[in-house]
Amino acid sequence: MSMSGSSDPAPTKHAARSAATRSALIAAGRELFATRGYAEVGTEEIVRTAGVTRGALYHQFADKRELFAAVYEEIEAELTAQLAPGALEAARTGDPLDALGAAARAFFAGVRDPAVERIALVDAPAVLGWDRWRAIGLAHGLGLTETVLQAAIDAGVLAPQPTRPLAHVLLGALDEAALYVARAADPDAAATEAIAVVDALIAGLRRPA
Repeated sequence: MSMSGSSDPAPTKHAARSAATRSALIAAGRELFATRGYAEVGTEEIVRTAGVTRGALYHQFADKRELFAAVYEEIEAELTAQLAPGALEAARTGDPLDALGAAARAFFAGVRDPAVERIALVDAPAVLGWDRWRAIGLAHGLGLTETVLQAAIDAGVLAPQPTRPLAHVLLGALDEAALYVARAADPDAAATEAIAVVDALIAGLRRPA
């Protein structure tokens, strides 16, 4: 604090510059990873595209892999943000299991985007390893899934049970289905098959009337 009692703006300005640098690096990495894939992108190209120095990259991230993790986390956060409002509103005002099925189909539509598919489904499991890839996905999707499942229990369409293990199983099935589609020779046909399987899985959860 200065002698006049006013706050020193320097730390705030530094934090803003740091955040801007981080955002620029994530945006550059996302663009390049989506276009050419993780293995084909070098750090020099990333910093050049971001308009920052190599030192700035390593100040923000330990290495290229950690930058990629931040890119993947941003994508997962965006997917959840896109799904959550509609899923929660549908679960509140209608049939929560129908809302869950609609959210699953919207998830498939989101990951079919070529840029998202390449980063989230093709590169991320290999670059980050299975455990970290799953952990990031769960960090963003688990709470939403549990909330909708609890709404289904409250509405009487799902038998009372712990929501956490069921949410893990459902998200694991969605991840596997998305990977199946991403690796298929005919992705459109595979997507139709996968959505039918997920719809049947969710329908099978319904409590008998």
